[in-house]
Amino acid sequence: MRERDHGRDGDHGDEKEPRRGRPRSEAVERAILEAAVALLEEGVPLGGLSIERIARTAGVGKATIYRRWPGKEALFLDLLREFEPQDPELPGTSALDDLRVLLESMRLRGLAQRSSVILHNVVVQMKSHPKLWEEYHRTVVAPRREATLAAVRRGIADGELRADLDPELIHDLIVGPMLMRTLHRPAAPLPDDLADRIIGSVLRGVAPHPAPASPAPSPEPSPRPSPDPSPERETPGP
Repeated sequence: MRERDHGRDGDHGDEKEPRRGRPRSEAVERAILEAAVALLEEGVPLGGLSIERIARTAGVGKATIYRRWPGKEALFLDLLREFEPQDPELPGTSALDDLRVLLESMRLRGLAQRSSVILHNVVVQMKSHPKLWEEYHRTVVAPRREATLAAVRRGIADGELRADLDPELIHDLIVGPMLMRTLHRPAAPLPDDLADRIIGSVLRGVAPHPAPASPAPSPEPSPRPSPDPSPERETPGP
């Protein structure tokens, strides 16, 4: 399970010696998250999931949960991260390579939502919980968007992308097609090469390429003028 730090119950620096008192327990955290998943699988909506109910299902006290998460919103966000693919490490070889990796990560998250009913339902239900939706955008969506925008800015600085265009516009042109397919068109295909195709299409543009000019026909040779008839020679007189 990924390490969390909510300002409580965390480690101090690189200290290797365990803290005195109640230690963090992966087993307990796993039991809490699995309890939340079990309740969602039973059809309990997000609005019906309380810390008390999750604690009772996990067989722990509410204080045990609050030592690990400051509230229900933070717990739900960690639950989402358990289902979603992790954000990728960027290669850093070029801005375009980074953008391909970021787009591929979006494609994989889209596939994960399609294959997980719970993940899909949680994302949909979050929209009706403004506080949770706002926290999701602040801690998950905004950092991902900033990472992509930073790659666009690097591309402009390195001459890989046009400098006369607004970076936000370039960002939206690149990210928009993947968002459309993963969020708004659930039946749209998400092929393995989609990230490459999107970036290639944006770089080339969508205007038709001009057809190659046909070679001009060779001019027909002008008819050669007929030679003038030779003047008759005068016959010398006797």
